[in-house]
Amino acid sequence: MNKLLWKPSEEKIKGSLLEKFVNSLNIEKDRNFNNLWRWSNKEPEKFWSKLWDFSEIVGHKGEKILKKDKTFNKNTFFPDSKINYAENLLKKKNNELAINFLSENGFEESITWQQLYDKVCKLSYFFKKIGIKKNDRVAAYVPNKIETVISFLASSKNGSIWSSCSPDFGVEGVIDRFLQIEPRILITCDYYYYNGKKINILQKVDEILKKIPSIEKVLVFSYDKKEKINKKNYYNFDEILKESKLDEIFEKYEFNHPIYILYSSGTTGKPKCITHGAGNVLIEHNKEFMLHCDIRESKVFYYTTTGWMMWNWLIGALGTKSSIYLFDGSPTYPKIDVLLNYCQNKKFNLFGVSAKYIDYLKNEKFNCKNIDLSSLKIITSTGSPLSKESFNYVYSNIKKDIHLASIAGGTDLVGCLVLGNLYSSVYEGEIQGPSLGIDVDVFDESGKSVDIGIKGELVVKKPFPTMPIKFWDDKDGIKYQKAYFSKFSNIWHHADFTAKTKNNGFIVYGRSDATLNPGGVRIGTSEIYQQVENIEFITEGLVVGQEFKDDVRIILFITTKNNEDINEDKIRIIKEKIKKNCSPKHVPAFIIKVPEIPRTKSGKIVELAVRKIINGEKLDNKEAIANPNSLDFFKNLSELKS
Repeated sequence: MNKLLWKPSEEKIKGSLLEKFVNSLNIEKDRNFNNLWRWSNKEPEKFWSKLWDFSEIVGHKGEKILKKDKTFNKNTFFPDSKINYAENLLKKKNNELAINFLSENGFEESITWQQLYDKVCKLSYFFKKIGIKKNDRVAAYVPNKIETVISFLASSKNGSIWSSCSPDFGVEGVIDRFLQIEPRILITCDYYYYNGKKINILQKVDEILKKIPSIEKVLVFSYDKKEKINKKNYYNFDEILKESKLDEIFEKYEFNHPIYILYSSGTTGKPKCITHGAGNVLIEHNKEFMLHCDIRESKVFYYTTTGWMMWNWLIGALGTKSSIYLFDGSPTYPKIDVLLNYCQNKKFNLFGVSAKYIDYLKNEKFNCKNIDLSSLKIITSTGSPLSKESFNYVYSNIKKDIHLASIAGGTDLVGCLVLGNLYSSVYEGEIQGPSLGIDVDVFDESGKSVDIGIKGELVVKKPFPTMPIKFWDDKDGIKYQKAYFSKFSNIWHHADFTAKTKNNGFIVYGRSDATLNPGGVRIGTSEIYQQVENIEFITEGLVVGQEFKDDVRIILFITTKNNEDINEDKIRIIKEKIKKNCSPKHVPAFIIKVPEIPRTKSGKIVELAVRKIINGEKLDNKEAIANPNSLDFFKNLSELKS
């Protein structure tokens, strides 16, 4: 049984939005989250209709809530509805703060709700003036700045389709993504900062334009207004806003009108272009912020780049009339506590980070005793499973009375399948529960629901609003079907290796396509990471399976503190800990020190690419990897040849 770490107080529950929502329903009010979740899936039309009203969506709801179809992803929510996404995020028009931005170099600026509204309306006018229409693609190669949010909202206001890449993507990575969707305009910035370095973006743009002929216009903004943009053939963002008129027409579009295109990681092939609907993400994000995170008219922060779906999620908080806080740069530069100090200074209510960030603080033994986090209500963690040790670290070293919500979902739904709530307690290593209105379960290989504690495949058994509306340029839907419905007939397969817990929660053990199978036993990589990354001399690990003699053997790669060497004694310590706390089957055949762990642009470690390399398979695409040169180490390792 996992240890109880936190229980919401009666005061927190009584004042919560979840309690308020439940009190508006004609159901038994027993504060049992699982019962509420079951009702939300038994009565999806009632649940989603009530949520529309509760979250005060602006638009025409229509009579029909769910248009049913035998094919899972052809079910349509709110088929008669008409909304404008930007209108729903710009409900406030006053002089309170809407967005604050902080750069690692210390540059800071902010914008009020009225200023945000005006600038979105002016940029929307400019887009119309140059002929950017409904369904045209607006591509953005941008840092996480206020201008980026303005551009996105102006795009969605006009019914155009947004797509963004963060500037740490190389030229080929940008081309691999944007070339597929044929954008008509590119929005970019002059430079950005990371880890103390100033990095030019415009130098890459000329090369991108040569390879993507559909781009007709380029709009550029300045990072910190210190340098003039002298490119005569580019539009200047600030000058455009000065000259533009205010277009306050908010045309209403279909509920599932496409709003943005996100991309699969692309670490093993061309990235898939996952297209999402405006109303779909609006109502899902309203639900997650309000009912699961207790956020409305709050202060919300997530550490993310514009190339990760958590950026889209963060922007969605504006729909709850919450102020959002942006940070651009390294999360630990110039000091390890830069984000936590930002949290203290601005009095964040929600502090969102990756599990790897929390692991890093834990490994550095950082303590928040001198940081005032009294305003903080919830910490959310995602990107990879959060270990038991990291759960305990948060309560011991960051804040004792805090709602720690490990959340899991992904780019495929721009949201969560399993996450936190204020009716349930927090247990070490566990995600609190399922997402309301989404019928999640864990299946075995034969497609049957498994018992508590048994590991299996995370699935969704009924349609839900934030299913992607399509993959771009997938006319027959073949790629879409293959991605989610090839394993189980008409059941959404999410490819996370997962188990249900006695507390009605979930433990995610990693991607099931990266699951190890030594001797036919399925092992989640996170089980090994939890043991390894709690060892004093190790900073990080990467686990893969190598095909060997008609079986699979586990290979563990590690980085060490101060780059110290590993010897037989250290290898024995690692193996004994894994054997004791997991099983003999979990023990790696080889433990190899590496100079650097490869990772994606959003910070996730790249297991699949390494597995391909050590198994002699062709690696199709390195552009999605933040540090592609790190992969060279894994080629032709002598240790793995016998």
